[in-house]
Amino acid sequence: MPQAELYIGLMSGTSMDGIDAVLVDFSATKPELVNSHSHDWPADVQQALISARDIPDEELDSLSTLDSQLAEIFADACFGVLKNTGYQAHDIIAVGSHGQTIRHRPDIKNPFSLQIGNAGKLARLTAIDVISDFRTADIKAGGQGAPLAPAFHQAVFRDDKTSRVIVNIGGIANLTILPKDKNTAVTGFDCGPGNTLMDAWISRQKQQPYDREGAFAASGKTSGALLASLMMDDYFQLAPPKSTGFEYFNLEWLQQHIDKLSDKKIPGADIQSTLCDLTATSIIRDINKYASATDEIYICGGGVHNKTLMQRLQTLTRLPISSTEALGVHPDWVEAMAFAWLAYQNRHQRAGNLPSVTGASDTVVLGKYSAKS
Repeated sequence: MPQAELYIGLMSGTSMDGIDAVLVDFSATKPELVNSHSHDWPADVQQALISARDIPDEELDSLSTLDSQLAEIFADACFGVLKNTGYQAHDIIAVGSHGQTIRHRPDIKNPFSLQIGNAGKLARLTAIDVISDFRTADIKAGGQGAPLAPAFHQAVFRDDKTSRVIVNIGGIANLTILPKDKNTAVTGFDCGPGNTLMDAWISRQKQQPYDREGAFAASGKTSGALLASLMMDDYFQLAPPKSTGFEYFNLEWLQQHIDKLSDKKIPGADIQSTLCDLTATSIIRDINKYASATDEIYICGGGVHNKTLMQRLQTLTRLPISSTEALGVHPDWVEAMAFAWLAYQNRHQRAGNLPSVTGASDTVVLGKYSAKS
């Protein structure tokens, strides 16, 4: 039996609802999930992260204290995933830390993407080498720096008999198009909002962090006028490669579209239903447009737990929709595993991006290395 080749993956997405930590063994043909751990943000830190969204670009240097604080919490998440496995820090080759995205601006004159979580401090605290800052190298090569998971999806989920689409529904929804023909390039892009608008709206309406099982959306009736206005937004008309974030899809964006309507008095539950349909419609429309040869759709990310969303996705297509669990990977841990895989790629000096996805001029090794000592 080959010796284990162990990496930890850390992922905290745009929803800012917690940290996913996984321990992955890369010694076999396919990566094996050894253990997983969900780590909550302390309430005050979560609020500080949400507030950081509003900091102007020129003042982002003021986040150094929060950057350091996140490293401590990420370290706790690493210890959490190691607990009860029998493995110690010296058994782990590296941590792949996505960090917490504060700003993603790939389309400005001087493009950048900022994730915080002080990798140097994280390496010292865990006594494990850390690979971080995965987006910058792709941006320097002319790419969007996102989405990065499609390269991992290709490595794990591609099949030579079936054309598949992997849909990650986190704060933002992104597609990975995996043709069965190995000579056809894998493509992928951010197709629009996943959970971010639904989470923000129910937080405002009911002070709840998310719409559990989509119950609030199910209680409302979709506004056809509002949905049509939202779907006409410029982002949905852009051809890939493209990426986006909460900087674009937020409640201010929603309000701008409500203000365009002749009848602006839409009940809160109806808006929640409309936002659920926005996510479902934008996903299926882009699958129909850019992946018409698809045989199967697989969902990962937090959106898989929204029963109303999953039902609405299925009503919009005849294609079978399943969770990635049907392919052997639990949907909650796919993204964190992707960053363990990117760390693995970095340590072996292998490319981690797909130019057909990000728009980069070439494949590049992703990530910045921070030594444990």
